[in-house]
Amino acid sequence: MTAFKDKVRYHRGQLGLNQKQLAEKAGIGFRTIVTYESGERFPQAAQLYKLAKALDVSTEYLKDDTIEDPTYGLDRMDYVEEMRKKEGRKESLDLEKMLQQNQALFAGGTVSEEAKDAYFQAVMKAYLECKESARQTFGRKNTAASEQ
Repeated sequence: MTAFKDKVRYHRGQLGLNQKQLAEKAGIGFRTIVTYESGERFPQAAQLYKLAKALDVSTEYLKDDTIEDPTYGLDRMDYVEEMRKKEGRKESLDLEKMLQQNQALFAGGTVSEEAKDAYFQAVMKAYLECKESARQTFGRKNTAASEQ
């Protein structure tokens, strides 16, 4: 098991970057990088995504000390981030979990990256459509109508 702070340090070194260079590449403050590498803080979702992109690893790899493969989840990371930006953290975690559970569909096969992307896009679109339908059906009642 490798801790988040060790993974960040290791991959920064592999890229030949100092902390300041990593901060610039990720668009994160230098002091923030220092606190991540010292283990004082763990990034929120948006910062974690930026850091993972800068280090060329997945957010799942950085989050989970039991994952040793830096590319694990890399193919779905951008979809989860897009969901976080559109709908929020909870929905992005839901999508991430759903995509993780479907990972077995690609195990041992020779599915192209284009086919995986099409699948992830379809799942994300279906998820968003279901969320919107639920909002329309079960959303908040019109407060003006309920006051009458």
